[in-house]
Amino acid sequence: TVKHITYVGRSPHEAFFTPDGSEVWVTVRGENYVAVLDGHTYEEKTRIIVPGGPGMQIFSPDGQYGYVCSSFTPETVVITVKDHQIVGRIPQVTPFCPNIAVTPDGGQVWLTLKDVGKTMVFSGRPPFAVLKTLATGPITNHVKIVRNSSGTFAYVTVGGLNQVQVFRTDDFSKVTTIPVGKLPHGVWESGDGTLVYVGLENDDRLVAINTLSNQVVATIPIGQAPQAVVYVSDAVPTGAGAGPEGLQPLGVAGEAAHITLAEPGGGQPTSMSLFDQGLIQVLQAAVTGLEPGKPYVLALARRRDGAGPLEPLAAFTTNPAGAAVVDAIGPIRQIVRAATPAERRYLVIASGTPAQPGPVVQTQVD
Repeated sequence: TVKHITYVGRSPHEAFFTPDGSEVWVTVRGENYVAVLDGHTYEEKTRIIVPGGPGMQIFSPDGQYGYVCSSFTPETVVITVKDHQIVGRIPQVTPFCPNIAVTPDGGQVWLTLKDVGKTMVFSGRPPFAVLKTLATGPITNHVKIVRNSSGTFAYVTVGGLNQVQVFRTDDFSKVTTIPVGKLPHGVWESGDGTLVYVGLENDDRLVAINTLSNQVVATIPIGQAPQAVVYVSDAVPTGAGAGPEGLQPLGVAGEAAHITLAEPGGGQPTSMSLFDQGLIQVLQAAVTGLEPGKPYVLALARRRDGAGPLEPLAAFTTNPAGAAVVDAIGPIRQIVRAATPAERRYLVIASGTPAQPGPVVQTQVD
């Protein structure tokens, strides 16, 4: 049931309750503020001015601080929850932070930097010093902290490598790398810390990972392009809503085509999904393995090797990690899966622009 609708500004990204439940902070990515809502009426009570493009907020477990990273400005700020004052500023390596997490003891704050494929860690207490910067890989998406009988660990989803990377929080050493499927994005732990759940954006699945063995123990088909994952312990322990009532078959939301592109002869692959919307599809590609900061074109070709004229679908520029998330829309599946050679086309990536495409650098392999 929708309890309330609050207009907070352009492009809100994340909302989170303060630990005492009295307020809801909403990062408004298209603006330069955090909208603060009353935790009971959900009406906006004030705004906290922050660097442009706030990406996400998280709170220290004791409720003293709110940490707000930015998706457009290379700076994270620390705000006192009691009086909404900025008391700390931490430089980000790059501007694009989509996700942030804090350790259970409040001692560390971890944030991801999607545009360069890195993860930063800073102290959760004054003077909020940067403790470590880890190179995690292209399209580093989300991070979550898990405490179990073996210690405290950070689980980082790396979309461009189709991995979850696990790090110790005491010495920042990498414990393991877990292959999970195409474009892992959201991650959240169970209440007892024994499992983490990961949404696979280009696989239309959710996987569960045992945090003691660090093995995938379940794979669950769900709807199209899962991104954020939220787990609430004992949210509905009994009564209405505790069982499967209200759930519906996926229908068209479960229909998608999955395609891989790669450099001729191998190389880091690009995963691609075509999500059915009836007569057309939304195409999403997790592009990796290209030159950083260069222009490219996603296009249709008449031949599998990309020879001949190209029909551009989308132009994009890679980030500093040589990656990008590229979107397009149209009746694409019908063309790339056509039965007759005269009608079939193949997805390719070429260097350059739609007006002046260069050599084809990745071709369709399935």
